Amino acid sequence: MTDVLFYHLQQQPLEKVLPTLLAKSLERGWRAIVQAGTQDRVASLDELLWTYDEDSFLPHGTSAEEDAADNPVLLTTEIDNSNEAAIRFLVDGVALPEDANAYQRIVVMFDGNDDASLATARDQWKQVKAAGHAAQYWQQDEDGRWRKKA
Repeated sequence: MTDVLFYHLQQQPLEKVLPTLLAKSLERGWRAIVQAGTQDRVASLDELLWTYDEDSFLPHGTSAEEDAADNPVLLTTEIDNSNEAAIRFLVDGVALPEDANAYQRIVVMFDGNDDASLATARDQWKQVKAAGHAAQYWQQDEDGRWRKKA
């Protein structure tokens, strides 16, 4: 059974939260995939991970690169797991992968200020529960700390 975590973004945007979660994944020794909805989003996340912190960067690459499978963090729009990731991040309302059981964890990140994103996340929650996965719902409080709500 795969743990599926839903991150309800309200206080901070994806660009602030994702690098921290990726860094924590790498600290655990996990390889990661970030699946986005468009190539434009992949390009913006690629740039973000090089520049989000003046003192560091996250080692990563995109699926368009020749050595994509060698990257500890892979940014893609594809459904495969070419870098043998243990954790998969889904952004932009990307559908849950059919091979969900291949991951230790899946993280669904959605914009809590967007009605369409909320509706998609609710549908995904139902799919996760119906498939028998362990689902957790996380929301930020006013201070920016994550609180487990379900």
